[in-house]
Amino acid sequence: MGSPNNRPTRIFSSHHHNTPPCTRSHQIGALLLVASTFFLTRLFDHPFSTCPPSSLNHDHTSQNVVHFSDGGYLSWPQMGYGTHLSLKIYVYEEDEIDGLKELLRGREGKISADACVKGQWGTQVKIHRLLLQSRFRTRKKGEANLFFVPAYAKCVRMMGGLNDKEINHTYVKALSQMPYFRRSGGRDHIFVFPSGAGAHLFRSWATYINRSIILSPEGDRTDKKDTSSFNTWKDIIIPGNVEDGMTKRGAAMAQPLPLSKRKYLANYLGRAQGKVGRLKLIELAKQYPDKLECPELKFSGPEKFGRMEYFQHLRNAKFCVAPRGESSWTLRFYESFFVIKQNFLSKM
Repeated sequence: MGSPNNRPTRIFSSHHHNTPPCTRSHQIGALLLVASTFFLTRLFDHPFSTCPPSSLNHDHTSQNVVHFSDGGYLSWPQMGYGTHLSLKIYVYEEDEIDGLKELLRGREGKISADACVKGQWGTQVKIHRLLLQSRFRTRKKGEANLFFVPAYAKCVRMMGGLNDKEINHTYVKALSQMPYFRRSGGRDHIFVFPSGAGAHLFRSWATYINRSIILSPEGDRTDKKDTSSFNTWKDIIIPGNVEDGMTKRGAAMAQPLPLSKRKYLANYLGRAQGKVGRLKLIELAKQYPDKLECPELKFSGPEKFGRMEYFQHLRNAKFCVAPRGESSWTLRFYESFFVIKQNFLSKM
């Protein structure tokens, strides 16, 4: 019997493992393959039309027009959607699912939609109301393409209607009663989380709605979190809610002031919340009261501005300072559009 040391030794050298050379023929063949793939893809993306080109621009049967089920039409690029848009959205009623009423009105049912539509989280109410009146709404679950789950959880939490643990438990309870949610794994269900916290307001979001469509003003929410709830492949960034009185054309509650009439160089009109940057601004405002306005505001009480008073102050500075709070998102970014817009646009 031979010794292990007598086994033939493998020699790894260029003489024993020659790789086929990449010749000019290989290169030309690769280029031809890429070119043919490109042209075939273009051919399938733009099939031949049976109608003469001149007839495509004269009526509403054009491939660039989408027809709705009620007879209307809208210009729309044909990119796989076809020429007939038939979208159906089912909006869950608060009484059909146990738990939805609590997410909308709190444990005692005393919080109203009118109370929640005010302030920076009002989009949760406005989107709900918009879909209730939408032409795309259907009352038949079987024909729905998308399902909207109404909840005013952020408002309910801030007004003491539910705490974090109750919000999490109530969401889980409500989702367990939705057979269409289970059917798709939640992929066709839409949720609105209108604050900087995003879907993290629902602590178990990663387990239950990680495949659902989330509408939120915050895309990057990884501070103090292991992961972000926002997925660019399915979720949508929405603006924060601005007071209705500021968005009406010609009748805004506070018109922009000319730069020459603005008292302060800058202002910050938010709560400190113990944040270092915000506390430093308040101290700087005490040192330079004629240049910087940073009142120590509270969430409620006499140290809180009313809506009219808030915008009167906001428009009285050349710059709106927005130091980072719990996240990078801030409603003041949107609100400032309506009090600096005239001067801003005139300088463009």
